[in-house]
Amino acid sequence: MNDDFGAFVATSGPRLLRFAVLITGQRADAEDLLQEVLEQAYPRWHVVRQRQPEAYLRRAMTNRLVSRWRSPWNRRRVAGLPDAVPQQDEMTRVDDRELLLAALRELPPRMRAVVVVRYWLGFSEAEAAAELECSVGSVKSQASRGLHRLRARLEAAGVPPLDLDLAEENHA
Repeated sequence: MNDDFGAFVATSGPRLLRFAVLITGQRADAEDLLQEVLEQAYPRWHVVRQRQPEAYLRRAMTNRLVSRWRSPWNRRRVAGLPDAVPQQDEMTRVDDRELLLAALRELPPRMRAVVVVRYWLGFSEAEAAAELECSVGSVKSQASRGLHRLRARLEAAGVPPLDLDLAEENHA
């Protein structure tokens, strides 16, 4: 089991980490999140490996992140943050990709997960709904709202209108 799990992590770990970075917005948080779900999956690996382990771990990361945002501790921590977010025009010489990632980080966790799974990973609405364990209608509404917010944020930052078909970009 150790060799099988290690081989899986070596092969799938980089993709899972990229997904975690996209949904958390911070590499350190992403590494922690991935480590937590890998630790959770390891004792149950004989079961997890039978059922699309990458999808299982992506779903586990999404669920854990959403749970964190719902926790009372997090609400107290976020309540102390200032209301104003610095405008993008205060930043200097940031490329469009950095602006897109920054705008993505501003989305609520569930909406961010839908946008990432739907457009970055290129899942259909039905596949995204299955991946995130929600209805197709929820995927449609969250994706629509998420894209609207991303476009508005990028437009406010002076970025020319983007197609935002993230699944076709080179993510390397």
